[in-house]
Amino acid sequence: MAHRIITQLVVVGSRVVSRAFVEAWKQASASSKYAKARVDSDHGSARNLASSGLTLSEACKILNVKPPEAGKAADLEQIAERFKKMFDANDPKAGGSFYLQSKILRAKDRIALEAREAEQAAAQRAETEKGWNPKVYKDR
Repeated sequence: MAHRIITQLVVVGSRVVSRAFVEAWKQASASSKYAKARVDSDHGSARNLASSGLTLSEACKILNVKPPEAGKAADLEQIAERFKKMFDANDPKAGGSFYLQSKILRAKDRIALEAREAEQAAAQRAETEKGWNPKVYKDR
């Protein structure tokens, strides 16, 4: 009699575990496909999202600044001013939240990262338009 109960418990337990494993596998596969689709659609933002944990629009909402428009640089002075004000207001020693302070810091870093990449792209475009003109030194 006891062997029946033990056998039943093992069979039912293995079914539950295998179903849970299959569902977890399906979720992981769907998540992987979703991440791959995001990387394929927009190469730069997926890498930036992974490094900071925020999208550019989320970072702009946190700091309450306008997102930089295409071809225009972000107003880094305004961003620094908003950052300092919000960071100081959420100081844990003054009764603020460390979590909010870290979110504000990540938002500033994310916008700065985007600004650096925009500057690099502009410099690369300028160099491409100007053309490559190496300095040639002649022996006498």
